[in-house]
Amino acid sequence: MNSCIYNGEVTHTRFKPVRHFLKYKTFSLLIDLDEINLLDKSIGIFSYNKFNIFSFFDKDHGDRDGGNLKDWVISNLKKFQINENITNIKILCYPRILGYVFNPLSIFYCYEKDKLVAIFYEVKNTFNEQHTYIFKIKNNEEIIQKCRKKFYVSPFMDMETFYNFKLLNPNDKLSVFIKQTDADGTILTATQTGDKKEFSFKQLAINFLKYPLMTIKIISSIHYEALLLWKKGAIYRKRDIKLKNNLSFEENK
Repeated sequence: MNSCIYNGEVTHTRFKPVRHFLKYKTFSLLIDLDEINLLDKSIGIFSYNKFNIFSFFDKDHGDRDGGNLKDWVISNLKKFQINENITNIKILCYPRILGYVFNPLSIFYCYEKDKLVAIFYEVKNTFNEQHTYIFKIKNNEEIIQKCRKKFYVSPFMDMETFYNFKLLNPNDKLSVFIKQTDADGTILTATQTGDKKEFSFKQLAINFLKYPLMTIKIISSIHYEALLLWKKGAIYRKRDIKLKNNLSFEENK
């Protein structure tokens, strides 16, 4: 089975205009979209498009209309003339826990056989908006990419910045590193790391006992950390553009 669980942590380090650091223990799912029906049938506490202790809903991703996610990914790969021979697609995300989830970042890994050929970075904000950055992959092992920020995420962050992505093809270890920069240097770094565990009833049950309200904690922590930034003197910036879903194809810079 290609699907698995990653137990690890998320960190954010903000360098300016105020310094701030956070670290939280989390777990993520890496789901092979071709295996999701099997996972639904074989693991009693996990469901696909149905309520359960853990669940995954198509409507939480992509066009967010409940349509088939694999079809959505493949149609966009064709649209941007990236690859028409995709054999499997994996998504890294948090699950719904007792019906609720907020995913600040979900990553789609797109493969032709064993070769990683494209990545979709699906970014959400707390206003129920979403932007997906699509990259063609040139190096199958270490992925390094850069693009201009196109989407309002934090009210304490300028739009005129760049994202620098560095990650490994997920295997025994998960490693996602994002550096946000402006003309004067690094503003923020964010990491998501984890150790691979079997996607099983046992491992899901262990994580539920350890983190029963993890997805609620994620959204609560976002607002709590925002309050701390405001108290430290960070400047609040209004969002000028409102959108529901958007995506862009990014050339590696």
